[in-house]
Amino acid sequence: MVGGRGGILGPELSNLGRERRVAQIEQALLSPGTRRSKVASVQTTDGRTLRGLVKNENNFDLQLQDLGGKLHLIPKDLIVQLTRETKSLMPPVNASADETRDLLAYLSRLTTVRPPAGGTALSEASLPFSDVVHPKPGNWPTYNGQIGGNRHSALHEINFNNVSSLAAKWVFSIPGANRLEGTPVVVDGVMYVTTANEVYALDGRSGRQIWHYARPLTKGVIGDAASVINRGVAVLGDRLFVTTDDAHMLALHRTTGQLLWDSEIADYHEHYGTTSAPLVVKDIVLSGTSGGDEGARGLLDAFKVSTGERAWRFWTMPKPGGPGSETWVGRAIEHGCATAWLTGVYDPDTDLIYWPTGNPCPDYNGDERKGDNLYSSSVVALEPATGKLRWYFQFTPHDLHDWDAAQPPLLVDAQFRGRPRKLLLQANRNGFFYVLDRVTGEFLLGEPFVKKLTWASGIGRDGRPILAPNQEPTVEGTKTCPAVSGAANWMSTAYNPVTGLFYLMATESCAIYTKSSAWWEPGQSFYGGGARRAPGETNQKFLRAIDIQTGKIVWEYPQIGPGNTWGGVLSTAGGLLFFCDDSGAFAAVEAKTGKPLWHFNTSQSWHASPMTYVVDGKQFVAVAAGSNILAFALP
Repeated sequence: MVGGRGGILGPELSNLGRERRVAQIEQALLSPGTRRSKVASVQTTDGRTLRGLVKNENNFDLQLQDLGGKLHLIPKDLIVQLTRETKSLMPPVNASADETRDLLAYLSRLTTVRPPAGGTALSEASLPFSDVVHPKPGNWPTYNGQIGGNRHSALHEINFNNVSSLAAKWVFSIPGANRLEGTPVVVDGVMYVTTANEVYALDGRSGRQIWHYARPLTKGVIGDAASVINRGVAVLGDRLFVTTDDAHMLALHRTTGQLLWDSEIADYHEHYGTTSAPLVVKDIVLSGTSGGDEGARGLLDAFKVSTGERAWRFWTMPKPGGPGSETWVGRAIEHGCATAWLTGVYDPDTDLIYWPTGNPCPDYNGDERKGDNLYSSSVVALEPATGKLRWYFQFTPHDLHDWDAAQPPLLVDAQFRGRPRKLLLQANRNGFFYVLDRVTGEFLLGEPFVKKLTWASGIGRDGRPILAPNQEPTVEGTKTCPAVSGAANWMSTAYNPVTGLFYLMATESCAIYTKSSAWWEPGQSFYGGGARRAPGETNQKFLRAIDIQTGKIVWEYPQIGPGNTWGGVLSTAGGLLFFCDDSGAFAAVEAKTGKPLWHFNTSQSWHASPMTYVVDGKQFVAVAAGSNILAFALP
């Protein structure tokens, strides 16, 4: 394959001129069988005969890519006979001397060929969009498992009766990773995990590496993009999509990791970056950007999955003088942020994309941005064909405490107040739990889910907060609850349709908020103030279960720890709720009551959320901890 074009059985040749000398290339063309062949035929215990390329092998398993391009992950104890071939699949070059010379000249000059703008044709055979919307049992094909954002799995092999026997099955460590924030995606037994500018494909059964894609980190990126983090991938057909620290969207081949196309979302020199997993909707793949504290104007881009061409762009804040600019009175509109940095969700019934947005800038000083500051700290509902805005709901108008709305929007079909409704649930960073009608955006319920909440006395019937006096940041400092990291944040939440409960990790905390006149500068963050822990205050994490009908807390599980970890939750049909305990343990409680059932100490500070999948009929639960991916299963 060269520049994203060609078959997937052959090697990636885009940088061949740097990787091999001319004599080596010539030798491979004239006598391809002189190097050790990786072609093999395998007979398995279930009667199959497979022939193809051995991609990876050890004493315990073999990874074989058959001649049709399909990958097979085969334990050695299921192999009856393994026959290795001595000849290469590629025949010796059959050309004249002049033609061979020209071919050699071409190949030796290949140095990092970029994929063409036209891309290559998408093959949906292996994973059609219908399987993303309605995943096959055992697959986890999106960031949240379900495209509607609910981390509730129908898997139940692991349940409250046997979870005490759950044990670690494998560990995969990513070299040089500072901390992993991603959620693995699993399709047909292959797991995809990321760190900044890197993707690994793993055997979900054993954790063995299949392939690895990497590109150098970008010098000069700032903000979250400079923190060397990435939260995951999106998949469709034979494609895998991932974003980079310098705000590019990449398409890789799922079987080989070869680069198919590379499209710029935004110019990183203008403070843009990307850190979160993309979202696939029909024939487009979407991503927002980071830069939400650095003055980058918020946007959401949609690219054609086949070619990488931009299909549309939605700006999450207005330009000066444009529609909506009347909600940004002052100079701050020039660098107002409101970036769409967290992954959104999609509903095939309403055919709408729901995307959460970030805080306005400067974060703590609203003197130069009077008004509601649309569409900051909101959720926007967009039409996937055009990016047209259908409706929006703003959780925190004129936010002054860095309380973005970049918490998972969760789509649920449920009875609500006596009739079936299509709901959008969110536990917002501002401390209130919201229930919206996702068809119209109608506000239905808003109740506090933390006790330390001082900035508002409640949510009015119009969905707007009822502000408490004297809670704005000042030069001297104002104590306000919750703290800047919020009562909740970007970590996963879940809803169990059997219990009727919404689960989240809540933080009880307060901070001293200050404002300043500091203004935007290139290469710097644009806070306009700051926040620090309030004297005498301690942060505490609680695992909480909320009745979506009332917003009331049904049960809670207090935790002992620093109160500053960033792990989420996973609900399953086995009656379990997995979560990342503030102490560093990975744990499970009974979903109905919160009764503790199991834990495994990782000695890590959490920055990721768990998921579950099946390989060969066996359920696994996996989570990123530190620089490792951990997978658990029953004996």
